[in-house]
Amino acid sequence: MTRVANAHGAINLSQGFPDFDPPEALLKAAERAARHGPHQYAITWGAPNFRQALARKQSRFMGCRWIPTRISSSPAASTEAMMWWR
Repeated sequence: MTRVANAHGAINLSQGFPDFDPPEALLKAAERAARHGPHQYAITWGAPNFRQALARKQSRFMGCRWIPTRISSSPAASTEAMMWWR
């Protein structure tokens, strides 16, 4: 995905390669969350309210209708969708 993103001048959201350390407040928040939970992956297709908000935003900015039930937060599904879109 990195090669494809670089070739097209895209932002690569499939991998994280930050060139900076995270802010201390973020590190502390991550530690609190890890220590106190909950410890559960999100459902594969994502939270309904997030998918609805994303569909509204993308529909507005991209000029085409996005359907919330067809949006997935799964990295595998996202990669598959990017390859299909080409």
